[in-house]
Amino acid sequence: MPYIQILRASSVEMNMHSYMRATWTKMWKSNADELKSKSILWRTEPTIHKIQRPSRLDRARRLGYKAKQGIVVVRARVGRGGMRKQRPVSGRRPKHLGVVHIKQGISMRKVAERRVNEKFPNLEVLGSYYLHKDGMHLWYEVILVDPNHPSISKDKEMRGKLKAFAK
Repeated sequence: MPYIQILRASSVEMNMHSYMRATWTKMWKSNADELKSKSILWRTEPTIHKIQRPSRLDRARRLGYKAKQGIVVVRARVGRGGMRKQRPVSGRRPKHLGVVHIKQGISMRKVAERRVNEKFPNLEVLGSYYLHKDGMHLWYEVILVDPNHPSISKDKEMRGKLKAFAK
């Protein structure tokens, strides 16, 4: 009998996480007012902002987030748009100026992770996920782990994840 209860509990938890994922997807597709108001608030915050708990709990849990000491969640804002180069002084054909249509080599998510890692050098990046975008900015949440914290160094699962990410 307890085995059936365990199965029910795990299916309820899976349904909860899939519901969270579906809710976020629906908000992105409909450009919900709630997301607009949150992005207005996020614009006033610093570029890299430490937060209490993840906004997308389902995604954070899949990346290895646990509500324990030694794990930090940071919201990072990066700018959108293509890269710009300074216009050359000497004359050349307009199509050979090479000012626009320049693409960057790495994704904005990797840029956000790098900037957060520079801000918190004693922590290691466990993972990150997309949060929202507007006309000017992209927001990502980055999960950081303190490998020297006693609660992390005692946890076998977290040690294994850190070793896997270090490679």
